[in-house]
Amino acid sequence: MPDDPLLPGGAVSEALPGDPEDADAETEVLGDADTAASAALARAREVARAKGLRPGSRPVPRRRPQAGAFSSSGRDGRDPSLLGDQMDRLLLDRGWKVDVAVGSVMGRWGQIVGPDVAAHSTPVTFTDGVLVVRADSTAWATQLRLMSSSILGRLDAEVGKDAVSELRVHGPGAPSWSRGSRRAQGPGPRDTYG
Repeated sequence: MPDDPLLPGGAVSEALPGDPEDADAETEVLGDADTAASAALARAREVARAKGLRPGSRPVPRRRPQAGAFSSSGRDGRDPSLLGDQMDRLLLDRGWKVDVAVGSVMGRWGQIVGPDVAAHSTPVTFTDGVLVVRADSTAWATQLRLMSSSILGRLDAEVGKDAVSELRVHGPGAPSWSRGSRRAQGPGPRDTYG
């Protein structure tokens, strides 16, 4: 083959696979491909870094809203709520609403019945709708028994209808005459207290 690349008739000779000129051309084309791939990889890394992704981490799949479930400015089950509302819901779910209301009556006894009556009586227990009140004298116990209908009306207004169904009033308790761990059996101080 002649050294002149031009053949008779103006045709250009093709380079043979073992020619050094062909290797330089191939390296030039591959070098352009390497730089293009490096540039694409750098762009992909920059985009991932902008999204906050790290190498080796998987992207978090986005949750698609369910059909008909749109977020709005109205309240739904996902919104935060007030502590008092949550406590009311808890008391209602557990069935403690009446007990807590009556417990608040015991704490606010003076506000409900008035300071004069509260000075001479204290609520003791509440069981099964029965509120037991202890008076400090038999005269006040009698007075509270006479006022029981009006006290129950006030309790219905404060606590709720039929939360307290009965009001039992007890007078003062008799003192205990027993001292120590051993006692003699027999009649006590007969008709001193009765």
